[in-house]
Amino acid sequence: MTTPINILIVEDSQDYADLLVRELRREDFEPKWKRVEAEPDFLAELKKLPDIILSDYSMPQFSGLRAAQLAQESGLGIPFILISGTVGEETAVEAMKHGATDFLLKDRIGRLGPAVRRALQEAEEHRELNRVEDARRAVEARYRTLFDCAPDGIVIANPNSYYLDANASVCKMLGYTHDEFMGLHASNIVIQAEIGNIASALVEIKARSDYHREWQFRRKDGSVFTAEVIATAMPDGNLLAMIRDITERKQLEAQFIEAQKMEVIGHLASGIAHDFNNILGVIIGYNDLMTPEIAPDSLSHKCAEEIRHAAERAVALTRQLLLFSRKHAVQPTVLNLHEVIEGMDKMLRRLVDENVEMTIVPENESGRIKADSGLVGQLLMNLVVNARDAMPNGGKLKIETANVTLDENYALAHAGASAGDYVMLAVSDTGIGMSDDVKLHLFEAFFTTKPKGKGTGLGLATCQTIVKQCGGCIEVQSELGEGSTFKIYFPRVEQQADATDMFKKSVETKPLVDGTETLLLVEDEPSVRHLACSILEAQGYNVLRANNGQDGLRVARECKGAPISLVITDVIMPLMNGKVMAEWLKATYPNLKVLFTSGYTDDAIVQHGVLEAGVSFLSKPYSPVTLARKVRAMLDNETDTALLRKQSELTPKTD
Repeated sequence: MTTPINILIVEDSQDYADLLVRELRREDFEPKWKRVEAEPDFLAELKKLPDIILSDYSMPQFSGLRAAQLAQESGLGIPFILISGTVGEETAVEAMKHGATDFLLKDRIGRLGPAVRRALQEAEEHRELNRVEDARRAVEARYRTLFDCAPDGIVIANPNSYYLDANASVCKMLGYTHDEFMGLHASNIVIQAEIGNIASALVEIKARSDYHREWQFRRKDGSVFTAEVIATAMPDGNLLAMIRDITERKQLEAQFIEAQKMEVIGHLASGIAHDFNNILGVIIGYNDLMTPEIAPDSLSHKCAEEIRHAAERAVALTRQLLLFSRKHAVQPTVLNLHEVIEGMDKMLRRLVDENVEMTIVPENESGRIKADSGLVGQLLMNLVVNARDAMPNGGKLKIETANVTLDENYALAHAGASAGDYVMLAVSDTGIGMSDDVKLHLFEAFFTTKPKGKGTGLGLATCQTIVKQCGGCIEVQSELGEGSTFKIYFPRVEQQADATDMFKKSVETKPLVDGTETLLLVEDEPSVRHLACSILEAQGYNVLRANNGQDGLRVARECKGAPISLVITDVIMPLMNGKVMAEWLKATYPNLKVLFTSGYTDDAIVQHGVLEAGVSFLSKPYSPVTLARKVRAMLDNETDTALLRKQSELTPKTD
């Protein structure tokens, strides 16, 4: 079989070129060839990629060495055989330096066939080696790219924990350049407390071939962060480790744990609220019933007042706990913040000691916010009380409001903040100030620096909850011995302020009005039931009692005297709750009025469908006066004609 071959012949003699072709055919080659004798023609044919080049050494216009040099410079790897009449040793060496594959004497042309075969074979082997090398380099480049571009830090260390290589991510993570990182020891970037882990890691990696732990690392600037380290032994005995900065994950885990803690507190608060409020209601109720019977200047009267004050503090604490645990329904309205502060002026001044100078500095055109006015008042009282407690020897307390605009730079520098227009509330004191460690835990639940029995640790946590519910943020500025400033930023709104404001409502002072109507009281707690009956019967009402919803339906069916004018029922009771009982009663008595009461949190009541528009609700604990006024108001909320019509309609329906 003949071997096809494409030959470029560099020769000034056509006859000798024909001789070369005949010799190759004799050696079973099937040549396709082109003869050139000048450099430009050679370069043109070179681009056509011949299989081999056969060149005369000496020609009038062109030399074989020059042709070999040009072929070598092309980088095409085409085998080149130099042919000459006389080639000395020095000439042969020179030819090889210029890229010649082989050389032949013209009087030994019989060696042409084997020389060509050998040159072609060597060229193919060289190309194969180049292909392998190129593939290896491509793989190395690909893996180097993966190494350098990996989002996680990757390092290679020797068994003595000196770093041999590091990718861009770990250098950026630790604040070093690649050159600075090379040659560092693990102890240079691992905090001292973790040094022992390096030795144990080496032992563990050798034993198990892998390692997965969390370490504390130190950046070049000295800051410390937590990272996840995954390491394994390499075949060459070195160690490969991946380092992932998990600071953000740790923060999210801490937030999740905090959220779970708040959820537990919320469930706990919701669970105890009912019983606790019932107990407080009984204490407040009987205390209020007893107080008028005691001489005003007696010790017993002073004791009764102290009991009332203590109960009120307990009620406030319960509400604060519920608010903090997000178990309190929020009713936001559009408020003028300065008007809210003005309405609380006297109340706030009663909270501070005589040696504290309190000033209020409002902005003339203070913007409006959308928030629950009661919660804003709670927030302000908490901040004022904290400021007062920070100045045991007296000082200055200042409350300011101002319209401000926060930009993107502020938002980036303060967690939880967003760029926009705000109304700022600032409460400043000249007190003892706070350390950085205290500021770090400032808004954690139950964290307090006050002496035992002087603080619950809920005040600032509650403030943060209120601010978050309003969509705002808090900034704290404080140094030890330099006082503190709390800046609250409420999102500013353009709507007009609502007409009503809880801090401007006048206290109802009208005397209580007695009644003669028949009421149905449904309450599962005996002490509360007995107290409510005592209050209402003292006002002249005829009170029917029931222990639960089922018992309430029975009492209503068996009522033979005057029709029932109003049902007062707890919401959550065993056997049948108040909402279900009320629906059954209204199916029989469509115009029957119902007053719901409960000591449970607002969201629990919402789940029972009670806090809806037009539904009357009285939260526990309530005072005797509050209950009496609420009942009378509901009974009087009709004209005389409607009352007469109701008398006939309260007769049970019959089919």
